[in-house]
Amino acid sequence: MEFHGSFSVKSKLPNRIKKLKEVAYNLWWCWNHRAELLFSKIDDKLWKEFDRNPVKLLSKVDQERLNKLASDNQFLVEYDQVISEFNDYLTTDDTWFKDVSPQWSEDEVIAYFSTEFGFHESIPIYSGGLGVLAGDHCKSASDLGLPLIGVGLLYHEGYFKQRITDKGWQESLYPTLDETYLPITAVQDQEGNDLKVSVKLANREVLIKIWRLNVGRIKVFLLDTNIAENSSQDRELTSRLYGGGEETRISQEIILGIGGTKGLAALGYDPVVWHMNEGHSVYLGLERIEELMTEESLSFTEALEVVAASSVFTTHTPVPAGNEVFPFELKEKYFSEYWKRIGLTKEEFMNLGCVYDMEKDDGFCLTVLALRLARFNNGVSKLHGEVSSQMWEDIWEGIPTDENPIDAITNGIHTLTWLAPAWEELLDQYLPSDWRKRIEDKKMWQQVRNIPNKEFWQVHNQLKSKLIDYVREKDLARRKRYNTLAKLDNNLLDKDKLTIGFARRFATYKRATLIFADLDRLNKICNKTGKEVQFIFAGKAHPADVPGQELIKKIHEISQSEEFKGKVIILEDYDMNLARYLIQGVDIWLNNPRRPLEASGTSGQKVAANAGLNFSVLDGWWCEGYNKKNGWAIGYEIEYDDQEKQDQIDSNSLYQVLEEEIVPLYYDNISQGIANDWIASMKEAMISNISVYSTDRMVQEYTKKLYLPAVKRKNEVEANEYALAKELVNWKEDLKENWEELKIKVRNKEKKEVYKVEDNINFSIEVDLASLELDDIDVELYIVAEKLEQPQIFVMDLEEKVSDNIYKYSLTLELSQLVGSGDYKYTFRVIPQDELLTTKHELGLIKWI
Repeated sequence: MEFHGSFSVKSKLPNRIKKLKEVAYNLWWCWNHRAELLFSKIDDKLWKEFDRNPVKLLSKVDQERLNKLASDNQFLVEYDQVISEFNDYLTTDDTWFKDVSPQWSEDEVIAYFSTEFGFHESIPIYSGGLGVLAGDHCKSASDLGLPLIGVGLLYHEGYFKQRITDKGWQESLYPTLDETYLPITAVQDQEGNDLKVSVKLANREVLIKIWRLNVGRIKVFLLDTNIAENSSQDRELTSRLYGGGEETRISQEIILGIGGTKGLAALGYDPVVWHMNEGHSVYLGLERIEELMTEESLSFTEALEVVAASSVFTTHTPVPAGNEVFPFELKEKYFSEYWKRIGLTKEEFMNLGCVYDMEKDDGFCLTVLALRLARFNNGVSKLHGEVSSQMWEDIWEGIPTDENPIDAITNGIHTLTWLAPAWEELLDQYLPSDWRKRIEDKKMWQQVRNIPNKEFWQVHNQLKSKLIDYVREKDLARRKRYNTLAKLDNNLLDKDKLTIGFARRFATYKRATLIFADLDRLNKICNKTGKEVQFIFAGKAHPADVPGQELIKKIHEISQSEEFKGKVIILEDYDMNLARYLIQGVDIWLNNPRRPLEASGTSGQKVAANAGLNFSVLDGWWCEGYNKKNGWAIGYEIEYDDQEKQDQIDSNSLYQVLEEEIVPLYYDNISQGIANDWIASMKEAMISNISVYSTDRMVQEYTKKLYLPAVKRKNEVEANEYALAKELVNWKEDLKENWEELKIKVRNKEKKEVYKVEDNINFSIEVDLASLELDDIDVELYIVAEKLEQPQIFVMDLEEKVSDNIYKYSLTLELSQLVGSGDYKYTFRVIPQDELLTTKHELGLIKWI
């Protein structure tokens, strides 16, 4: 039979429960367990089948079922409670942000741009850590009351769905998302038509539709080129995340940065802070510069000062692939008209994306452009901040890397998104009733020690059982594709055995197969009678990353071998749902990237929040989180030039710690079925990490260290018709032109003297300012303790004029001000006076003796 057409009939919510639609269209529900539970009670089977998507559930559930629920007293009690909590959340004025910024105007917003957002698995427009971090950032911004708006892209095919064949090869599937069943609403103009903006891509105009997504109190706007007015080629531009070649990527980034900026203007927003979450959105700075030049008649350099003053840039990775570099020819294709409009030469424009210049650099780097267009820059852990400063030190040539204008704010997680409901219920019994609003309160979490070990262990075992049941179901679903007679394997994994999880992107630097370096030794660890160990792996390799896909195949092959069958398993299609089961259910979380390439990592933070123990290389956040009582370290805090040697040392450490520390702690000293020493470590993991590594703490830190200072700086440079911006440009140009003429004169190098800690030392030097003015510079004494390599810097005082523009500077140093006794080295330097600057070394000018 051939059908002529098709149509759908949506269910209609009865009036008594009509507010379910409003909740379904606000992602608040996905970090509020009662709301999630309410949706599951409508039809649990459909809820799971539709990937816990409430919009699709309400559209597809039987009308008779909805009518029945509208008169079900128990359901209505729970419904009323959820609606009351939802309304209270949206309407309260009692927020952290209002307390710290009482003068904040209602029309002031912070714009947060990200190429991916991971809010929930039912909206698969994320690939991994960057997107999930962006989603968690938005959720905490909502909880804290920040006036933040997000900007991203609506990918109609998302990232990709992963299948692993019976031979172990990854297959990439791209099912099309049905926007009908997404919690998004098309933004409309005053005439009631879909709001659209346009961007120019090379020689053509592309139209962009804007969708609104509600995330608690905040809005996220998603840009979409899949509309009828565009060519079939341009409609595909927002189809896949990280898909296509360089042309697609540069087009997506223009749509995000330039299109997103135009979109916010069309929506009536004029953000006071612009936060670029990674370099993908960096073209927003170029668009803003052109707007200021056109509308305010500023020069390019003046406009750049204004834009940089209110721009925040977060770099997320030291891996080269994460710091995109485009060929100069491709940049010319897409930006030649731009640099002509703003009056730059090709070389001047290209140098914005070069560490050195077009001759020395391999291409145009988005990270470099972002560092030049933002005055507020940060890495995502303390170590990553140091690594980033080293990576990009030549942008500020001569400045010590520890003084580069790259700060560090360590990533966190949105705790209520990742904390298992079972833990929430237990914490409700032992923590203050308002604990959910006090996630960052370190002292409060000490009360976890009061929870009886038996109850604590029961919750963990319950979650572990759920994980293993889910693993068995996923394994069966995969096997049934290749064998329709396959049955559930109840012997796959043992709920009483030590279970170790490893799940993340299968990038080669993450070393997914390090644990398999010595299969004979691992065999003995996994199969020791009464002390067995089992491993669960999951993760996707980029479709173009063949080496990463080969790692997946290798683990699959090992999992099928006689020695490791039932002890090693690899799961397909790692997403936020599978992540929840894993991070809530494993005993140990294994993480062994090649240090120092893990910028932060947040999966281990999610495990710790659920009282799991981390077993990780000392990289990223774990350098800060590890306290020798809340998990274990692999290897040493050392970087190696020889990767083979590094792998050998780290794999040996991994096996040794497993054999000598982890396995004995888990299986020995059991009392009445409870490993009390193991539980002590679990409690320590939760207590020491959950308050510190939360996005509540993280967003508060962004607010205090970056957002509020950026607003202050913006107001300064824009005041009096951009007077400071114009003054800065002239002053900086004068400094750059005359800096090389400046000279420092010192006496001959003095021999080493020995002093007592109560002594004072007098230092003096002469500075020839040449064409510069006294107010242009500061003179500093720079001292380093040899045993610490930690500098101390002291500003020297102007003592007298020696002759024409030569001045004497001096300082009497009280040695008690130093870090302690020992050997010291010292030198002198001159830097620009920083009273007018946003950051001390933004100019990159320094003169050493």
